[in-house]
Amino acid sequence: MKYSIRHIVVMASVAMVNASCIDLDTAPYDRETDLTFWKDNKNAAIATLNTCYTQLSSMDEQLYAECMSDNAYTKQPNDYTQNIGNGSFSTADRYVASIWDSRYAAIRSCNQLLDNIDKVSSLTPEQKQRYIAEAKTIRAYHFYELYTRFGAIPYPEHVISIAESQTMQRTPRETVVSNITADLTEVIESNSLPASYDEDNKGRITMGAAKAILAKVYLFEGQWDKVEQLTQDIITSKTYQLFPSYAGLFEVANEGNCEVILDVQYAPSTREQGTQYSFLPPTLGGYSQLSPLQELVDSYLMTNGKAINETSSGYNPAKPYENRDPRLAATVIYTGNSYKMADGSEVTINCEKGADKDGYGFSSDCSATGFYVKKYWDNQYRSSVGTSSLNTILIRYADILLMNAEAHAELGTLNETVWNNTIGAIRSRAGFTAEGITFPTASKEELINIVRQERRSELAMEGLRYKDIIRWKIAEDVLNGWCHGLHTGDIVGADNGFIRVEQRKFDAKKHYLWPIPQKERDLNKNLDQNPNW
Repeated sequence: MKYSIRHIVVMASVAMVNASCIDLDTAPYDRETDLTFWKDNKNAAIATLNTCYTQLSSMDEQLYAECMSDNAYTKQPNDYTQNIGNGSFSTADRYVASIWDSRYAAIRSCNQLLDNIDKVSSLTPEQKQRYIAEAKTIRAYHFYELYTRFGAIPYPEHVISIAESQTMQRTPRETVVSNITADLTEVIESNSLPASYDEDNKGRITMGAAKAILAKVYLFEGQWDKVEQLTQDIITSKTYQLFPSYAGLFEVANEGNCEVILDVQYAPSTREQGTQYSFLPPTLGGYSQLSPLQELVDSYLMTNGKAINETSSGYNPAKPYENRDPRLAATVIYTGNSYKMADGSEVTINCEKGADKDGYGFSSDCSATGFYVKKYWDNQYRSSVGTSSLNTILIRYADILLMNAEAHAELGTLNETVWNNTIGAIRSRAGFTAEGITFPTASKEELINIVRQERRSELAMEGLRYKDIIRWKIAEDVLNGWCHGLHTGDIVGADNGFIRVEQRKFDAKKHYLWPIPQKERDLNKNLDQNPNW
């Protein structure tokens, strides 16, 4: 009996040991898990890839990026970009941390696909190569967005564990750039991406998008020969062209038009963005959380191509919006400008001081600068919930033309032919007079400045100005001192009567790089900090 009991105990122990030796990674039979997802789900790869697209960027990020520059201002003090714009941000800044978090979450999604795609047996070789190319291009875009802000960054090329994330060091900036360009070059040379997609797949990464992102990396690095070659390659392909209407570029009816190279896709009801209320005037139910600055308004040329302070420009301060670059009216709402409604009617806005109910100072919902945003106005937006399905354009053909012109200007090869194919074509589309379109007689430095000015006007409120300011190293010139709103005449003896919106400060020894978020450094002692933070 004693033997029997001992035997039972021993056998029971063996049974328990054997039971404990069953693979803990055995998948449950009643649900899908990480262990079965990649092998059993034939849609695993495309589902994960589609998730990568939802993390590409957002309308919020694009528009609020303008408020870090001399184009716009936000009166929202905490969760957006006001503190970056005025130079008061710290290592605990919530917006800086949100960019870090969202970009690394997106990189993780890309790495999940790249790490596991070999397990998906249902893919054809062509599908597999294309998905890899799409994921690597999206990942490269996120790394580009990170290093252009933070400099050296952690560079995970695979899904990492929590423990690994708490020990990973920053990869030197030069290595990050080298890795990004190597990935994108591999994608391009693999020829795995199509020039375009059918209607059901519109919005996916194309060959043109991969080349455009690589061109942007070279642009930020000032590698002008490579910028010129890549952009010329895109131009020569004739895959894209300027959309006939500048204002129409940003309307729902024209989404995915011939000028769009890469955009963030939204869809009615199922995936919408809620940025409309952030920039609309009270008349349309908005609260103008972000608004254009007088500095942006003043930067637009006259239709004859001359600056407003240039001799014989024809500028009349009493009628400041007459004969101006038509892109101003398509981008900024000023007194007398209007929004076109879905029924074809026009709602004209009065921004003047105290005017009911959109005028400067009339209520806390009014613009803090006296101007409102017009670009990306969606007259199809669902006013009951304040959401819109309007896509956010990340890269378009005009940007390619401007990068090509800038490369030529820097290389000293911007001649009349290049001008006519780039700046001339863009200004012609915008509606300049013949005088404004003609190739100017100018020095190399003057041509560089002309191209820079053109970038600002063409791409205003599209989230690119801050990056341009940083790579041109002009931040200490344009992000210091008071920024302004419309003219009220209230300030006498200073600022020519324009309202003071905000005092800004840019420290060139510190602000060209954002701080590594302190909360990340608290978790990972191997993350060192950028200088002077």
